[in-house]
This record gives sequence, C-alpha cells and structure tokens, in this order.
Amino acid sequence: SRPILDMSYSRHFLDFQGSSIPSSMKKLVVTKLSQNFREAVTLQQDSPVPLPGDGDLLVRNRFVGINASDINYSAGRYDASVKPPFDIGFEGVGEVVALGLSASADYTVGQAVAYVKAGSFAEYTVVPARQAVPLPSVKPEFLTLMVSGATAYLSLKELGDLSEGKKVLVTAAAGGTGQFAVQLAKKARCHVIGTCSSDEKGGFLKSIGCDHTINYKTENVESVLRKDYPEGVDVVYESVGGKMFDLALNALAIRGCLIVIGFIAGYQNPTGLQPIKAELLPAKLLKKSASIRGFFLNHYLSDYKMALQHLLKMYERGDLVCEVDFGDMSPEGKFTGLESVFCAVDYMYMGKNIGKIVVELPHSVSSKL
Repeated sequence: SRPILDMSYSRHFLDFQGSSIPSSMKKLVVTKLSQNFREAVTLQQDSPVPLPGDGDLLVRNRFVGINASDINYSAGRYDASVKPPFDIGFEGVGEVVALGLSASADYTVGQAVAYVKAGSFAEYTVVPARQAVPLPSVKPEFLTLMVSGATAYLSLKELGDLSEGKKVLVTAAAGGTGQFAVQLAKKARCHVIGTCSSDEKGGFLKSIGCDHTINYKTENVESVLRKDYPEGVDVVYESVGGKMFDLALNALAIRGCLIVIGFIAGYQNPTGLQPIKAELLPAKLLKKSASIRGFFLNHYLSDYKMALQHLLKMYERGDLVCEVDFGDMSPEGKFTGLESVFCAVDYMYMGKNIGKIVVELPHSVSSKL
C-alpha cells in the first residue's frame, strides 16, 4: 500500500492569525570585529526570513535581552575561528509562527517560547525545538531569567555554598543578573550587601531585600566594608572587574569565595580586560584559605533547564522580582525596534539600568496582530 504523505506542513509557513510571514526581515549582523558595538554591528534591512528545518521552530521575536557580553561577542572574543559576518544577540521571547514536522510533536503555531541562541537580534529566529522553553505567555519578565537569572542561580548553587548567616557581597547589584543574586542569597537566609551607582538603585535593592547598599559614587566601598565587616565577607558575586575586583578580593573572609561571572569594566577596552593587582593573588588567597571561581553559563548547560524551571516557578508564585528596564528614562526613550539595540547597549555601559535591559520588537505592519 502506498504511504500517505502529509503535505500540510509545507503550508505551515503561515502564522496563527493567517497573515503571511514576510520573505525578508531586519536583523543585526556583526560585519567587523570590534569592542565598539556601533562600529562592529550593522542593521540589515532585507535579510531573508530563515526557514525552519524538521526539528526547528521559527520564532517571531517580541522581546530581546541586552547582555554586557554582547560586545565581547561583537569583538570576536568567544570564538576566534568565527569571521564576520555573523548574527548577534543571545536571547529572545516570542511566538512560534512556523515549525518543522518533528518539532510539531511538542510545539504548535502560536505558542509562546523563550530561547538562548546566537542570532536573537532579528525579527525572526530559527530555534531548534530542543533548545526552546515553552512559556505560559509572551512576557518580558520571562526573558530576564534566561541568561541573567540562570547565571545567578547556577553559580550560587554550584559554587557559592550559601547557608544561613553567611555574608554575601553582590557587585553591580541592581543590574540584570545582580538583582537575582541578591534575591537568591536572601532566600538562602544570607546577609546581603550590594554595590550600586545611585540612591535610586539603592532604593530598588532595599525593596528586593538587600540588607546593606553601598553607593560607590558617594561612598568609599573599601572603607565601608572594612568598618562594617571587619571579619570579611563569605561570598562575592562579582561582575565588574578592575578596581572592584581588587576591593572584593581584599574583603574576603577566611575560607571566603569570590565568584567571577564577568568583568564589565574592561569589555570596552581593546583587550577586554582592566588591570588587577594579580601579583599579590597567591599570597592573599593563601593567607585566608580563600578561593576564586569563574562561572560561564555555557559550561553548566546540563543543569540549565532544571534551573530555569525552578526560577519560572518562583516567579509565578510571586517569590521573585524580575525587574525589566525598557529604557523609559533614557534620553532616546523606550527601547523599541532593532534600531534601538545600539542605544540599549550604550545605556548599559553608562550604568543607567535598573534590572535587565530589554528591547521590544513591535509586530511588522504586514501582520494582522
């Protein structure tokens, strides 16, 4: 007997409101390696909309996340073998508008999903179904958990050894990932200290449970830590680098641990680094039986889905604040459309954001939504 061929999926390239998916789209592409994002990245107006393969979803992006390491990626620091042009953007939230036959076993057109995959700074992104995370709805808050929340959760769980009464210092505490480090350390009943750059950020940190805020623009961080924590701090969640790294290292308690999740202070330099007083490092660590641990999310992908499910449940229960910054207070106004990704990256490096910076991508005019 002849097998019946189901051709319906060849016609599945329509969105759930029946409006045709356009043949071309806007996307951001790295056309030159540079730590200067505006120099490195070009907005392409008429790129072909990619077609999903058998196990893929085509996601129409509604919200995309800005990360400090976007400029490390545009500078070619993660993979020296990759040459421009290449797509950029690490994470997105949107709806499935088309999918391959195998992918339809678990997903349907119209479903809300989030993902972490290079190439999110585009109107449409093809995402392997196994890498997608189904969501109850398309909300920017879910996007905050994908990289920023998962980094805080997994690094503190795997390396922080948090327990009641431990003193935890979070640098850049009001930022995209800092906000989660503060809250998760509080959930573990730790005493949390957060550094930030304004009183407004300090107010936000207190609202999410931070015990002690230090405004590094108006206070001397080193003096405050020495005076208020003479025995030192047990864990540091460090994302700034440079002088802040040196201060945090000096503030470690006996058997303390400093977790490096980034060093944003150096990313805009040609080398991507800012000098630290490393020649004293062995002596300082030995003197305190202290440790420094690096954390890069890509090395913990086996635990990623578990971490994300845990964070999603916390958010849905109301146990986690997911602060989103759309740049409403930026000179250019709210970050809307791929064109505003450039402003959003500048805004991050000016240290203006409270919470995770997110860019909204409105639906194209051709859509009936």
